Amino acid sequence: MNSIAQGIADAFGLLFSFDRDLYEIIAMSLRVTLSAVLIAALIGLPLGAWLAVNRFRFRRVTIAVLNALMGLPPVVVGLFVYLMLSRAGPLGVLGLLFTPAAMIIAQVIIITPLIASISHQAIRDLWAEYHDLLISLNATRAQRIRSLLWDGRRALLTATLAGFGRAIGEVGAIMIVGGSIEHSTRVLTTAIALETSKGNFAFALGLGMVLIGLAVLVNLLIHSLTRTERASTW
Repeated sequence: MNSIAQGIADAFGLLFSFDRDLYEIIAMSLRVTLSAVLIAALIGLPLGAWLAVNRFRFRRVTIAVLNALMGLPPVVVGLFVYLMLSRAGPLGVLGLLFTPAAMIIAQVIIITPLIASISHQAIRDLWAEYHDLLISLNATRAQRIRSLLWDGRRALLTATLAGFGRAIGEVGAIMIVGGSIEHSTRVLTTAIALETSKGNFAFALGLGMVLIGLAVLVNLLIHSLTRTERASTW
């Protein structure tokens, strides 16, 4: 209990000390995570809607594989991206290894199946409701997908936030491809792992409290801006 109390005290101390290194780590965490979530949402949301609207051979297999990829081990993704971006890899010429770009790529691969799978489930139910109407209006497939994405935007926001939740807490893949380099690729999760390995448990717990607070704050901010939860009237 003393360690937990010390960790909470350290968390508040870190935040209000306005430590430059801490805020640099927080900024890097937000930069990498939000960039990855944006790219993954641009890929996953339309993909989920497309799978809900279209019928094709091996559709069920595709959906099953997509659902299976939701549990893709981050360290495996990190290893794959590392091999692709290393000097001996096919993309080594780009020089992206141990940069924020490599961390973003790894996170996009991890969370895109999650966002696509959740959005597919949401759009599938909406498509069953709107199917006859959209068909009668002779809407094209692109128009159907746009309509469903718009009408299901609140459910899709939940899918996006689920991707954010997984990305903000990711450590395995970004440790491999980012290296947790100080003033370059160090984020909150890798900083926590580093401090834990050094035996600074109270400080690591403090960073953990900052990470949890940051995740909650971003979720509350997005819900507030989009007015997802409205006050009930009686």
